[in-house]
Amino acid sequence: MSQVVTAKLKQEQDFRFAIAFAGGAPPIYGDEPPPLGKASGPSPMQLLAAAVGNCLSDSLLFALRKFKQNPEPIETAVAATVDRNSENRLRVMNISVKLTLGVPAESLAHLDRALAQFEEFCTVSQSVRQGIPVTVEVCDSSGRRLK
Repeated sequence: MSQVVTAKLKQEQDFRFAIAFAGGAPPIYGDEPPPLGKASGPSPMQLLAAAVGNCLSDSLLFALRKFKQNPEPIETAVAATVDRNSENRLRVMNISVKLTLGVPAESLAHLDRALAQFEEFCTVSQSVRQGIPVTVEVCDSSGRRLK
């Protein structure tokens, strides 16, 4: 079963666009940083990074809740590296994601199973990975790296 996700963008001024979504979600505003725009909203690259991080966060939370575990609050940091390609065009070269659980690993049952499978269920990161390398790290609340 396929699904169509839609967004409508309307230019407000220069590089500032109102972005509306179906289903009643409130609009957000996108803008480019200076000198093109005024940075009055996230740039397209920031939105891409946020989409990857948000989807992975949701996927990890879902995987743990499936086992009735509460890892909250999860914090996620995303870094998208932008550089010029061989044609001297700016491109997102890679995306690094670090998810930090809000609790110690020892307090979560079935953590190993959740960590082994959650990335495969993240629609956005798996789609982006077809063209951009995405690396994922997971730590617990003490900073211990789990993945």
